[in-house]
Amino acid sequence: QAQLVESGGDLVQAGGSLTLSCTDSGRTINNSPVGWFRQAPGKEREFVAAISALGGYIYSADSVKGRFAVFRDNAENAVYLRMNSLKPEDTAVYYCAGRSGHYGRSDPSRVDSYDYWGQGTRVTVSS
Repeated sequence: QAQLVESGGDLVQAGGSLTLSCTDSGRTINNSPVGWFRQAPGKEREFVAAISALGGYIYSADSVKGRFAVFRDNAENAVYLRMNSLKPEDTAVYYCAGRSGHYGRSDPSRVDSYDYWGQGTRVTVSS
């Protein structure tokens, strides 16, 4: 059974950087598409970035393009979200999500395109 675990969240000043990690303690994540989402207090969960199962396709929200990068390391059985030039509005709990099978016609930016989720890691960006 897939058990995603996020880590790397922290308190950081505006303009700083963080790298979040997503691993699967239940099985390998290497063959699964993975998405990153975030949820700020009082707001809906929103898409951040996603990567296809083999890493050939990358998807990013307009709000993070040029600042965030998603990549995977199969040797580490992990998917990462590198966040640069952080802004206070990036403050949120960040979640990774996986799905069984390739995206196909599913939209990587939709919450319902994913089958399992981690518990989240908190990122706070101070101004």
